[in-house]
Amino acid sequence: MKLAVIAFAASFMLLGCSEQANVTTDNGKTYDWSSMNGKTVVVNYFAEWCAPCLRELPELNEFHHQKTDNVELIGVSFDPMSNEDLAALKEKHGIEFPLVLTQPAPAFPFERPNMLPATYVIRADGSVDGPLMGEQTLDSLNNAVGAE
Repeated sequence: MKLAVIAFAASFMLLGCSEQANVTTDNGKTYDWSSMNGKTVVVNYFAEWCAPCLRELPELNEFHHQKTDNVELIGVSFDPMSNEDLAALKEKHGIEFPLVLTQPAPAFPFERPNMLPATYVIRADGSVDGPLMGEQTLDSLNNAVGAE
């Protein structure tokens, strides 16, 4: 038993010291929540079966294109799917912002939402606002990140 505890502690320490990112997106960007480098990251959970999620996509696309340099938007599929299925979903629905890959498995500094659509704002200091529930608009997203 003692050996098992020591082995677990050693593996935990090794994993804890790893330089791996917490999230990788389909455009190759990685995020490490312990080192935000002055960035605010907006995380939007969606699903193809969620009508409000699909309705807010044009607003999310617009926010992605109009955001400032210190704000980034990433999308997360609520449903488990392969990276290939995620790419097909992105193309089918005209999603123009990066999506979080399912492999490697992402890790966020908040719990997975129970309802959709749900949006979180991870501040540069690592604090988390949200979830913002329901359809987001360009104005609500700009208000959430403190943009003018």
